[in-house]
Amino acid sequence: AGAAHDVFDPLDGEQPALIRNNNDEVWVPQRARPRRNRKSAAVRNMVRENIVTPANFIYPLFIHDEDFNQDIVSMPGCERHSLPSMINEVSEAYELGVKTFVLFPKVPDELKTNLGVEAYNPDGIVHRAIRMIKEKFPDSVVCTDVALDPYSDQGHDGVVENGKILNDVTINQLCKQAVSQARAGADVVAPSDMMDGRVGAIRDALDSEGFTDVSILAYTAKYASAYYGPFRDALDSHPGFGDKKTYQQDPANGQEALIEAALDAQEGADMLMVKPGMPYLDVIRRLKDNSNLPIAAYHVSGEYAMIKAACQKGWLEEKDVVLETLMCFKRAGADIILTYYAKQAAQWMKDDGLY
Repeated sequence: AGAAHDVFDPLDGEQPALIRNNNDEVWVPQRARPRRNRKSAAVRNMVRENIVTPANFIYPLFIHDEDFNQDIVSMPGCERHSLPSMINEVSEAYELGVKTFVLFPKVPDELKTNLGVEAYNPDGIVHRAIRMIKEKFPDSVVCTDVALDPYSDQGHDGVVENGKILNDVTINQLCKQAVSQARAGADVVAPSDMMDGRVGAIRDALDSEGFTDVSILAYTAKYASAYYGPFRDALDSHPGFGDKKTYQQDPANGQEALIEAALDAQEGADMLMVKPGMPYLDVIRRLKDNSNLPIAAYHVSGEYAMIKAACQKGWLEEKDVVLETLMCFKRAGADIILTYYAKQAAQWMKDDGLY
């Protein structure tokens, strides 16, 4: 009982910590009160700095040459689509405002070679998928992955010789791949291989064949990350030996991304990507502050899998966490977001009347 009389009263004493206003209410004198701009949903919406819409999304789709779909165990909710199923998935996402897609193939082992020649087969699965999407959805934007790893019997992004990934020989193959994809109708090619000089070579190859309108979305700052495991499960493209640290960036380096960004811009890239996304928001901001090109962020498979796992455990609220995550990319400086949640997020946005 005695302790109650010892409670500190900020309004009491010769020099009280707080005072009362003219209405005898507790008052902390201050003119600036940032909470006024948060006082209602209408005010918050009015002053919001960043808005994410389905138009910001690129939807990655896994495809395979089978007549059935196959669940990707490490990516709950994702699957390898048959081509008819891919068209259905594109249709559903398109109706929700997601108009841009990127294709990733699971290639049969018997078609994989060190040179990755299947990558530029005009009748290969990616080329047929491009034609199917553009025929049914001519106003869609179809992006393609330019790299050899899905087609390599070595599991690497480039041609291997004596345990070394060959830079210039690989670029020769990538130019063939990019031109063949453009011929099939690709709107955007996205070199993810991280070979030095590949953006300029691909730009020249495309231009020399008359594809001056085909864009390049460069994987500019692609890190040798531990977050890619589920993606490699999806494509069955784990490295056959070693790792990818001789060509993908060191996760310890941020400044180095500016070197890659400057080179890609000089070589003709139209958009610059950072991969992974959430652990590299600082790199997204660095590129945004130092380049006038649009910046893309890849919300990669490991990030997706972590959210899914936590939500399945009941530890997180999926919708709220996903929409916050996507907003964080935008706030950090990303204009474009590649996410496996593209269709689901668009549905949530529609349900909430956000667009």
